[in-house]
Amino acid sequence: MSQLPDRRLNAYRDDLAEARLRGVVEAPRYVEGTPATVSVSVAPLRARPDVKCGTDTELLYGETARVLDVAGGWAWVKADLDGYVGYVPEDALASSEKPATHIVAVPRTFVYHGADLRLSQAFALSMGSRLTVVGDTETRGTRYFLLDGGLAVIANHCVPAGEVLAGDYVSVATRFLETPYLWGGRSGFGIDCSGLVQLAMQMVGDNAPRDSDMQASGLGEVISREELRRGDLVFWKGHVAIMEDERTLVHANGHTMTVAREGLDDAIRRIGWLYDQPTGYRRP
Repeated sequence: MSQLPDRRLNAYRDDLAEARLRGVVEAPRYVEGTPATVSVSVAPLRARPDVKCGTDTELLYGETARVLDVAGGWAWVKADLDGYVGYVPEDALASSEKPATHIVAVPRTFVYHGADLRLSQAFALSMGSRLTVVGDTETRGTRYFLLDGGLAVIANHCVPAGEVLAGDYVSVATRFLETPYLWGGRSGFGIDCSGLVQLAMQMVGDNAPRDSDMQASGLGEVISREELRRGDLVFWKGHVAIMEDERTLVHANGHTMTVAREGLDDAIRRIGWLYDQPTGYRRP
C-alpha cells in the first residue's frame, strides 16, 4: 500500500474504521480495493459524495485507482498516481482490462468518431490522459491512433506510455500558459498551482506530491532566494510557483485566474499584502 498524503490520512483511517463498523467489507480487502480506470475526460475527486462539495483534485481519462467502497452511485477511491483518496461518481469508472499504451502529450486534444478531423468529436482529453491504442491509420496525410469503439485521436498528440517529453518540466508548464485557473484542477481544461507542478513534472518522468504543502515539505532540497534559477519552486502559504528564469516565475493563480508569467519581485509584493512573504524555496 502506497503512502497516503498526510492531509488525507486521518480521513482515510476514519472512513476505514467506519466501514469496519458498518461491516461493509473485511479490512484487508478494503485496503487493497478493486482496480478501476477513469472512463471520462476528467473526474473530480471530492472529500464527500456530493456534487456540491469542492474538488480536492482530479483524475484524468485512463488513470487508474483502487475502489475501496461503492454506495449511492459514488465510489470511494485511492488514486494509483499519488495515493489521493476521495469520492468520484461510480459511472466515471470502468473495470481495468487493457493496459495503456500511450499518453496524451499536448495540453488538450479531441477524440473523434473515426479517423477524420471532419467527423464529430466524442470528447476532449487533457495532457496526461492515458489511452489504449488498438491500431493506426492515415486520412489525407494525418495519422490517427485508433481506439476501441471506432474512436480515433491525432497520433502526434500522443507519446508511448513510459516515454517522457523532451526538455525540462518548466517547458511543459509553460505550454499551459493562459489555461484557466481551477481550484483542485489538474488538467488542460483548468488547473491549480500545485496541479501544474505535479502534471508538468509527471510528463518528464518525475514524481511530485499533489498539494503545495506536501511539495513544500518534501520535494527536492531547500535553497535560498539568492540561489533561485530555472526550475526552482517558490512557496507561499497555500501557493507554489515555478521559476522560469532567475527573475520570472510561472504559476496558476487566482489573481489572473490563469496560468501566467509574473516577475518574482512583483509576485512577492502583490501576494505579500494578503498572504505574507514566501515561506520557502526548493529545488526539485
